[in-house]
Amino acid sequence: VDLYADGLNFVFGEADILRGVAIISLTRLHQSFYGLPEDRGLFIERALKEAVHELGHLYGLRHCPDPHCVMHFSNSLLDTDKKSYKFCAICRRKLKENIGR
Repeated sequence: VDLYADGLNFVFGEADILRGVAIISLTRLHQSFYGLPEDRGLFIERALKEAVHELGHLYGLRHCPDPHCVMHFSNSLLDTDKKSYKFCAICRRKLKENIGR
């Protein structure tokens, strides 16, 4: 199932900080969505990145300008593929501050 947010044609995930919940859609993370052969490893990597990204929001992180940081906004699957599943140094520091470590 695709997810949508106001002003966007789709989103890979959404987080509700006040309720402490997040959701990701796996639909557009599959190669088959784009008519390409399925690649399970790539699918799992994409799902991991989007899950970590939404968890970052739950811990108070905003989108990051670093295109390699997991908190970078993915406007396309290319953005997701380019970024890491890890936080950049700045986001890692903010995360530690937010969780009190």
